[in-house]
Amino acid sequence: MKKEIEVFNYANEIMSGVKTGVLLTTKTDDKVNSMTISWGTLGIEWGRPIFTVFVREGRFTNSQLEKNAEFTINVPYGDFDKKILGFCGAKSGRDVDKIKELDLTLEAPAKTSVPGIKELPLTLECKVLYKNKQEGSKLPEEINNAFYPQDVDSSFHGSNKDYHVAYCAEIVSAYIIA
Repeated sequence: MKKEIEVFNYANEIMSGVKTGVLLTTKTDDKVNSMTISWGTLGIEWGRPIFTVFVREGRFTNSQLEKNAEFTINVPYGDFDKKILGFCGAKSGRDVDKIKELDLTLEAPAKTSVPGIKELPLTLECKVLYKNKQEGSKLPEEINNAFYPQDVDSSFHGSNKDYHVAYCAEIVSAYIIA
């Protein structure tokens, strides 16, 4: 069961979640994958509620988003198992079926093709409107040095050789899974 919400009434919960970690869930064909993120923004653009995520080019999640430009943001709300965020942040969907390994409960989506995750019940269903690859030459040197020092190959956890792609997406549905 889903309780529809007005997304901006939960802005504090959403952004507090982003600060400590939320799941970005994608789906292509029958493959559902969740990745822990702690970079994201909530706002309004083009008169629409927007959530923007930042995904490194070499991540499996990036390849998923390139095939299907829809995703859900799954925010902890109430008690939850913190190992979910740890596991989804350390393992790649290329190698592991995270949903199966963690025995996560998928909730049928309302307006996209990507399910919610019952264990992190505050859910934003999003459709990408615009994407943009970050250009390292336009970033301040201190950001390049801190986040892109070029010493870990992009296919590994903790990678830093590749820049992020910003996916700006309209929030088309928001709810809490009961």
